[in-house]
Amino acid sequence: MTELDWSSILPALPFLWRGMTTTLEITAVAMAAGIAWGTVLALLRLSGSRPLSWLAAGYVSVFRSVPLVMVLLWFFLVVPGALERLLSIPRSADTRLASAMVAFALFEAAYYSEIIRAGIESVPRGQLDAALALGMTRLQAMGRVVLPQAFRRMVPLLLTQGVILFQDTSLVYVSALADFFGAAYKVGDRDQRLVELLLFAGAVYFVLCGAASLGVRRLQGREGR
Repeated sequence: MTELDWSSILPALPFLWRGMTTTLEITAVAMAAGIAWGTVLALLRLSGSRPLSWLAAGYVSVFRSVPLVMVLLWFFLVVPGALERLLSIPRSADTRLASAMVAFALFEAAYYSEIIRAGIESVPRGQLDAALALGMTRLQAMGRVVLPQAFRRMVPLLLTQGVILFQDTSLVYVSALADFFGAAYKVGDRDQRLVELLLFAGAVYFVLCGAASLGVRRLQGREGR
């Protein structure tokens, strides 16, 4: 049995850290944009307009029915051409990061919208009726009364989906983007220590995601008191 050699990890730490910053950047942008767009989708689904509700439901259904890796490939192939035509950005420019952020944000919005819709529906109808009785418009009532209460209840679920998003960012390898997993794979392949680097990457994901999940459970415990 071949002994494991971990000597490649220490010299590669700066490169791995750059990969981790890319992973965290994609996670943060996709989570923020996904929650924002997911909120809009949830409000459209709960609106009184059937066309808008059907449109939002169709969006959610499509993105929840398509593999994430396929969405990433679509945007990796489509976004560069669109940027070239619309913004005159030369095709030679590296758009892999922008493509990944757009793909993750649009994909995650479908999942966030379902969480947010359930959170809104968990707020008693009387809260909305009372706000409308006070003279607020439906939009004002949603923004000032319903959504603040709903988001307080949804925080653990939103954070849990963020942990899943962090794990899923490893799929950007399909566009050869050097995220943390991609950086570990490149170093392992270069130094012929692929097993060691992938084990190290797995351990890092395990520690970070485990710590985040523990934090979410503690938050849920405090919310339940």
